[in-house]
Amino acid sequence: MTTKELIRIATEITEENISQVDKWMQKLSENQLNWRPNPGIWSVAEILSHLNSYAKYYHPVFLNKIENTRFRNAKEEFVSSPLGRSAWKSMKLGRLKNVKRKFKAPKGQNPTIDPALVTGNEVQDFKKNQEQLSSIFDLAKQVNMRKVKIPISISKIVRLKLGDALLFVVYHNERHMQQLLNLKKSPNFPRK
Repeated sequence: MTTKELIRIATEITEENISQVDKWMQKLSENQLNWRPNPGIWSVAEILSHLNSYAKYYHPVFLNKIENTRFRNAKEEFVSSPLGRSAWKSMKLGRLKNVKRKFKAPKGQNPTIDPALVTGNEVQDFKKNQEQLSSIFDLAKQVNMRKVKIPISISKIVRLKLGDALLFVVYHNERHMQQLLNLKKSPNFPRK
């Protein structure tokens, strides 16, 4: 894929996330934000806090690596590494917007294990994080996304190419946005 196509895909998904916040998420009551269909499923607030915890790790790392790289020559083509492709493909939704594979969230990003992740500002923080991610895409266009390496959140030793890491984060966001939409469509989702 080209770097232009990678940025286009990432931007479209991120803009749709921001649109969903503006359409309905900002209007949710506290009851709706904290409602769960059953004890094993996260609420809207918990899903957003999970996404915000990923942004809290990845966004500063992206910015730091882009700012401090010596690989300033952007390349037209982006080639994923086998590990990178596997990482973002595992997050990517199926053609029917379905989750192909489920994963357990790491302890530090799981709001049921770490309730302190839920701050009460999930919707506003998520929108701010999505807007920041959009600006990160603009910066990423200016560097070689194949050469800049990003340590993943669960292991500082394992590193992904910047392009792969961006796709991983974007598809992870999209996956949980679909989870939010499914929750909202639940017949028992509170009206207010």
